[in-house]
Amino acid sequence: MAFAARMKELMKKYGKVAVGVHLSVSCASITGLYVAINNNVDVDAILRRVGISPGSVGEEDRTAGAAGGGEVTRDAYYSGPVPEEVPPPRNRTRELVASSGGALALALMCNKALLPVRIPVTVALTPPVARFLARWKLVKT
Repeated sequence: MAFAARMKELMKKYGKVAVGVHLSVSCASITGLYVAINNNVDVDAILRRVGISPGSVGEEDRTAGAAGGGEVTRDAYYSGPVPEEVPPPRNRTRELVASSGGALALALMCNKALLPVRIPVTVALTPPVARFLARWKLVKT
């Protein structure tokens, strides 16, 4: 069954419960991401490991400078070229968190990127939650 048809069927069958489950999953996701980002988790590395490439601009500049050779100086005791030091990789997560509202904005962007993960979780959790709420007579079946 196609994804769009599956979502329409879910909304027709469960309605408000499906919306509530989806909003709950989204809030839990945003909260977890916000806490992780505030604790200096490198989100770029995690997204690359999952297969989502954030494509930061600073990364291209850093690799071009390291591969370009840079300045070469000679020492009196060593006649070979002396490569310049390569700066440590930038942690863009830390830079964004330092700005005002950066942690929340980054958490919202990551939450948006994880939509393909949240939808199947919503589809899987909605029927058990609906049965639980119907058992306690909180919603009609």
